[in-house]
Amino acid sequence: MIAAVVIGRNEVGHLGEALSSARSIGGPIVYVDSDSSDGSVAAAKAAGVPTIELAPPGLSAARGRNAGLDWLVEHFPETRFVVFLDGHCVLHPDFARQAASALEADAKVAIVVGHLHERSPATTVYSRLSALEWSSETGEIRDFGNLGGIMCARVSAIRAVGGFNAGMIAGEDSELGVRLALAGHRVVKIDAAMATHDNGISSFGAWWRRAVRAGHALAQRYSLNGKSAIQDCKREFFSTLFWGIGIPAAALVLAWPTQGWSLVLLLGYPLLAFRMATRGIAAGRRMPDAVAAAAFGIAAKFANAVGVLKYFRNALSGDYRIIEYKGPAGRAAD
Repeated sequence: MIAAVVIGRNEVGHLGEALSSARSIGGPIVYVDSDSSDGSVAAAKAAGVPTIELAPPGLSAARGRNAGLDWLVEHFPETRFVVFLDGHCVLHPDFARQAASALEADAKVAIVVGHLHERSPATTVYSRLSALEWSSETGEIRDFGNLGGIMCARVSAIRAVGGFNAGMIAGEDSELGVRLALAGHRVVKIDAAMATHDNGISSFGAWWRRAVRAGHALAQRYSLNGKSAIQDCKREFFSTLFWGIGIPAAALVLAWPTQGWSLVLLLGYPLLAFRMATRGIAAGRRMPDAVAAAAFGIAAKFANAVGVLKYFRNALSGDYRIIEYKGPAGRAAD
């Protein structure tokens, strides 16, 4: 049997559509809410969907997905596969069937994903950046940065590795993929539409906070599995330290003793942007998309660096709190 776990926090504007799309699976559905203040719980209950309400502290997508999976296993122990869906996404009606077929065909496959599409990619540059972010090749996934939270998973495999890491405030989906691969499982992307996503970002501030969150995730992923056989986030972690902290720090600290010559180091950023843009064009992106991705890619180095520093602080204090970039109505906060 296949079932669905839908998670959300302040997604009442999207939740009805998300829950309705999950019904296309034809199996049990549970909604897990992370302390919403916008009526999401009431909306889910009004739709007749069993609802779990999580309270602080320790809110995270990982905790929500684990809670939903535990509920399904308790109430529907015959559940073999589960679709995880975020409350701001709409599941494609054929995806669950296609994913289940892929899982049935290969017992080593633990997770199946498909093509994720941004709802309105032409609306803002931030939506277009998300559309580019979701674009990846089909086949076996080895770069687990390409694994997001929308997926169809084999229940036995997920539970065998301990589920999602509830201590992660972001990047828990990618980290799960790493642990599954280390345990001998496979994660694959099939050539099928999976879901429609709405990032809700309409301002640079919201984009920046999301990039800070991504930096926190890559630092935590590296600390957990960076020295494993997969070397998760090793390249991204050290690239962030180099470009986001090392180069600007060296340029400023050495400016006085070098009579300003150290500022030449900052020329590395336009050169890096040029290289990123040309690689994007070579990969088939339109020039405006490649240029935008490169420009925001440079800015992301600094935002990611802030996230890395936040991770170090949180690791020392042992206090991890979600980094929110959306407002109380499920839209990105300004």
